[in-house]
Amino acid sequence: MLEELKKLITEVKPVDKSIEPAIRARLADLTKPLGSLGLLEEIALRAALVQGVVKPKIGPKKIFTMAADHGVSRDGVSAYPREVTPQMVLNFLGGGAAINVLARHAGASLAVVDMGVDYDFPPNTALIDGKIAKGTKNFTQGPAMSREEAARAIIFGAALAQGAVEEGYSIIGAGEMGIGNTTSASAILASFSGLHPSEVVGRGTGVDEEGLRRKAAAVQKALEVNRPDPADPLDVLAKVGGFEIAGMAGIYLGAASRGAIAVADGFISTSAALVAVRLCPALEDYLFLAHVSEERGHARMLELFKNRAILDLGMRLGEGTGAALAFGVIEAGAKILSEMATFSEAGVSGKE
Repeated sequence: MLEELKKLITEVKPVDKSIEPAIRARLADLTKPLGSLGLLEEIALRAALVQGVVKPKIGPKKIFTMAADHGVSRDGVSAYPREVTPQMVLNFLGGGAAINVLARHAGASLAVVDMGVDYDFPPNTALIDGKIAKGTKNFTQGPAMSREEAARAIIFGAALAQGAVEEGYSIIGAGEMGIGNTTSASAILASFSGLHPSEVVGRGTGVDEEGLRRKAAAVQKALEVNRPDPADPLDVLAKVGGFEIAGMAGIYLGAASRGAIAVADGFISTSAALVAVRLCPALEDYLFLAHVSEERGHARMLELFKNRAILDLGMRLGEGTGAALAFGVIEAGAKILSEMATFSEAGVSGKE
């Protein structure tokens, strides 16, 4: 499995920048003052580079919502009980969650994936079974998973994204569900950034002050017990990550390996993106960060990427909700570049 992961990483090639001057020339000739559409112009440029065309087009959209349980959730790090993970998966399958509403709003297809929920779901053809185990181990006592398990989860996620691109999807988003996963995401951030747990741990599902202290203590203990190596991203993922986090890392890598746009959602999804980019720096050419989460550590996490987040709506739900909303902005950027008239086409006088 580790050899498969190495192969996957080699399949992600940096985008071809030779077309960038032509894209910038068209952006400069559109009937508007240069730069007047702000970040939307940068998004348009990046989408065009991913697709290797001057006039990009966003085709069918897909979101994968990955679910898994975390051993550390038994230590009181969440305001919600562990049972909420399978309950919310069933809600996703029933179409009643926020991600269902926003995916429909975005015109995106939604797939729900069990990467490691501590529950035996009844047969359901709508649920993708990628279960590695019934939740990770408690990372305050040792590694959350083995390197082999982490690699298996990445490869599974990558295969899902690659299959989606082969089906015709051009933009792939990833979201998550898993009680305790903001604790894992915080540990990943602390591992890569060197920040103290108290600087990266937030309220997640809404823990009180005592819960916040428990979360910070759990992250601190995980770092002391496991000593994750930031120079070895798979080591960080295996020791303090989650199965759904590994699966999302695979989604991003798989999408990029097939030349599609990959969109990360919020705090937990971005922690998966951080692992994936550290494994494969070329991925960042294809990766769009959907929004700035209200979760405390997310702004610090975003500092570790070269590209800006698209939205800032004060959201902190997860599930892929921010990615669904960002799809529309990315598509808008592509349409500006592809459908807007240039000065010469419109017969409008340009700047003297």
